[in-house]
Amino acid sequence: MNRKAKIERKTTETAVTLDLNIDGTGRSDLKMGLPFFEHMLDLWCRHGFFDLKVRADGDIEVDAHHLVEDSGICLGRAWQEALGEKIGINRYGLSAVPMDEALVTAVVDLSGRPWLQYLITLPPGMVGKMDEELFAVFWQAFVNEGKFNLHLVMNHGYNKHHIIEASFKAAARALNEASSEMQGLDGVLSTKGIL
Repeated sequence: MNRKAKIERKTTETAVTLDLNIDGTGRSDLKMGLPFFEHMLDLWCRHGFFDLKVRADGDIEVDAHHLVEDSGICLGRAWQEALGEKIGINRYGLSAVPMDEALVTAVVDLSGRPWLQYLITLPPGMVGKMDEELFAVFWQAFVNEGKFNLHLVMNHGYNKHHIIEASFKAAARALNEASSEMQGLDGVLSTKGIL
């Protein structure tokens, strides 16, 4: 398969250029000015076998919100475009990933209907240069534009870094499973004939 997309988005607050290859090898090339966020996206690529290149500039001296949200928007648009008609894919994916004391479960349905169930409670405070609520902002933007269902559930944990890392790895693995080809499937996995 050749499932790739390039998205560019420019606003008065941010400029994002993003290249995604769903059928990659787990490589990332990220320049966003938010080292912890880059680290999480790098993990997402590695564990999902996605190739991702992002060049993003934004008003992070004000707040990281705009850059994080717009990156999620661009990733979602690229995901939706790269998946195309979703012919022959598993559609569903499930992964539970531990990170020391933390355990996060991710469940995905590439249904064409956006829904985020974000049941992750992080202790208050910054992680790198990011407020803890920005991770929910990222996932919501990604899901909305990618048009899929994502349930992220924290089973347990207390270290912010570990919880967030487990969530990115679990989501990557679930998305990889859902977007993978299902042997013997003719068309899409839906009685409607479309996803």
